Amino acid sequence: MAGRPVVVGRPSPGGGRRVRADGEILGLAHGLRDVAEFLRRAGLEDVDVETSELIEWRGGGPEVWSVRSR
Repeated sequence: MAGRPVVVGRPSPGGGRRVRADGEILGLAHGLRDVAEFLRRAGLEDVDVETSELIEWRGGGPEVWSVRSR
């Protein structure tokens, strides 16, 4: 998985953010722990999900988890 782009999408109206790696959906995250777990399952461990340059955050950074908090 190393080198595959990770994208955390915009917050959805129903809650959560879709997480993709190299175009593959890893899951719908509702917090940083979810993102870290999806990455761990994909073979990336010990990634600081708040600061890693591997992750592209769309629609707000790692502190944004709802449409209202943007």
